[in-house]
Amino acid sequence: MLSEKAPIVLFAYKRPDHLDQTLLALSKAFGATESEMTIFCDGPRGAEDCDAVSEVRAIARRWAETKSFKRVSVVERSHNLGLSQSVITGVSEMLTESETVIVLEDDLIVSRDFLRFMNDALQIYRDDETVVSIHGFTMKVDVDLPQTFFIRGADCWGWATWRRGWDFFEADAESLLERLDASDRQEDFDFEGSFPYRGMLQDQVSGAVDSWAIRWYASAYLAKKLTLYPGESLVRNIGQEGSGTHSVIRGSHTVDEHLFAFPLKRVEPVESLAARKAFARALVSDRIPRWRSVLAGIKRFR
Repeated sequence: MLSEKAPIVLFAYKRPDHLDQTLLALSKAFGATESEMTIFCDGPRGAEDCDAVSEVRAIARRWAETKSFKRVSVVERSHNLGLSQSVITGVSEMLTESETVIVLEDDLIVSRDFLRFMNDALQIYRDDETVVSIHGFTMKVDVDLPQTFFIRGADCWGWATWRRGWDFFEADAESLLERLDASDRQEDFDFEGSFPYRGMLQDQVSGAVDSWAIRWYASAYLAKKLTLYPGESLVRNIGQEGSGTHSVIRGSHTVDEHLFAFPLKRVEPVESLAARKAFARALVSDRIPRWRSVLAGIKRFR
């Protein structure tokens, strides 16, 4: 639908095998050869990371030399920013030059329809101020979901937004927490109490974790903005074995082989309460009981 494809940003650090798999899947997506991409490679945190970081950069440069994408730029950070600052800085940089961006990390396997879904949805909802982002991952739930639906807030496993959407991002976690508590919507924020997102935001304030994702979710949620999801996931995460920064919930999900039912149809941007309740049930079944100890290990991984 879009004559100009949204640029892709991909964040990588020290997982060469994951990055190679991510790029291979992305290269097979419809629209890849028409898409420009920037791969942000974070710097090593210590000497022990140097070999893996160098290998990641070599893989990124190798893919930049292929014709799999319209153009690939590789940004090699001179020092370690950490995932949180890498994403915030990289997305912000891209949106100074482009009105839209598609965001991936180095452990996400996308379906062939991922880019087409993202670009079409960005076009359809580009002037709808209620919609803050598009998301490619959908949890396995116990009900049949519609082709697309909306959930309040924002998400982090294969997503896209507009410059106007990212403008709502608030880096100040303390301010977000104060606003959330003042709203008296903590239980809804936690998906009917099914998962402690407020606790994650509190840990961000205390310095126990450093997460861009919880701040992105809180920013969009408090602004009463919506994110569009596909009825079946177009993204699979392969980094939940403990190699990555955020290995907390959502179990093992696969990207279905069947194609998305295009053309993508516009639906009224209203939150699906049925989908939200289904997400809440899925979060309860997928959550890792020792979530706080996992989150405490975030800094150890980065």
